[in-house]
Amino acid sequence: MQNPGMVADTLNAFCKDSDAYLPGAPGGPLTGLTFAAKDIFDVAGHVTGCGNPHWKATHRPAGSNAWVVQQLVDAGAAMLGKTITDELTRGIFGENAHYGTPANPRAPGHVPGGSSSGSASAVAGELADFALGSDTGGSVRVPASFCGLYGLRPTHGRIPLDGMLLQAPSYDTIGWFARDAATFAAVGAVILPAAAITGRPNNLVIAEDAFALAEPQVRESLSAIVNAIAAVFDSVATERLSPTGLTEWSGHQQVLQSREAWESIREWIDSVNPALSFEVSDRYVTARSVTDAQVAEAQAGRDAIIARMDEVFRGGTTVVCLPTTIGPAPPVGQRVSERHVLRLRNSALTSIAGNTGRPQLSLPLAAVAGRPVGLSLLGDYGSDAALMELAREIAALLA
Repeated sequence: MQNPGMVADTLNAFCKDSDAYLPGAPGGPLTGLTFAAKDIFDVAGHVTGCGNPHWKATHRPAGSNAWVVQQLVDAGAAMLGKTITDELTRGIFGENAHYGTPANPRAPGHVPGGSSSGSASAVAGELADFALGSDTGGSVRVPASFCGLYGLRPTHGRIPLDGMLLQAPSYDTIGWFARDAATFAAVGAVILPAAAITGRPNNLVIAEDAFALAEPQVRESLSAIVNAIAAVFDSVATERLSPTGLTEWSGHQQVLQSREAWESIREWIDSVNPALSFEVSDRYVTARSVTDAQVAEAQAGRDAIIARMDEVFRGGTTVVCLPTTIGPAPPVGQRVSERHVLRLRNSALTSIAGNTGRPQLSLPLAAVAGRPVGLSLLGDYGSDAALMELAREIAALLA
């Protein structure tokens, strides 16, 4: 039974082996809204499945709700159920070998993006008002771009991770999806602590090297939007973020994230010997082979990235804009080798926020051949609320 029959899931967005449902408390600021939660968040009395049947079979029901889930139901939102995730959050496109691929209602026949695939599908398909996801290497931002949604990777460490699967703790964050900027901001007001930065950013930096990585049609689609957005800032500059190339920045994250992901799960893999899809298994094999020397080199690289981006944000009133993904959603069933190359290319964009821990908000402002593609705003540490208010301003401007 799935979420006591409350949702007619025609999208394969919700987990069919879970009936997790939580009513919202009366009278809260989110009363009347519904949400779904990626199946990495604990719900008391239910096993957190994490996208793999062997994981679910070898773990006990949760004793309490994840922190973020509890905050939302206390604020009045009703949780309708758990949503499908890429196995152990180790994917970026949304195809799960065990439970299938949630549909992308905004791009039929194309992937929804992962690993928060079911959550993005449920919101894009209007099965829920908003949904929880997680973002380690892009797992909220990529589905938001592919499904035409608002999606935030918050400042690292701002939302407690209690009661969720950890993949790579120095990169893991909790994010969420919504179809409109007002609902998105209302959720943020509940689950984000008091804003560290509340002032509106007044300087726009257009990330030249990030746009250069995007497909030509994406650059063309986003250019008019960037020009319109630029008009609401006091100053606009075009700048290359990385002196060595964003692909190198991504490489540092791949090494560090891989090491952390392997350390997080190695004991379970050793004891269970689970069945994993080829792509996920391949990623763990690669992670297992990462050496201490590679980690040290990557950490030095990450330190340099942080120092460089500190220069870009010096003054605290800057926002950087960049494409969220290099292109729109690829087709379901794409060849594994092609998918591997595409994942690495998208990671060059997502690694900027990942390596620095800064917030990045994807806005659903463009499309290529009818398929959504997001424009991202990257802010300084603690500027999550300011980014959400800026998103509301931009939405009104472009309406």
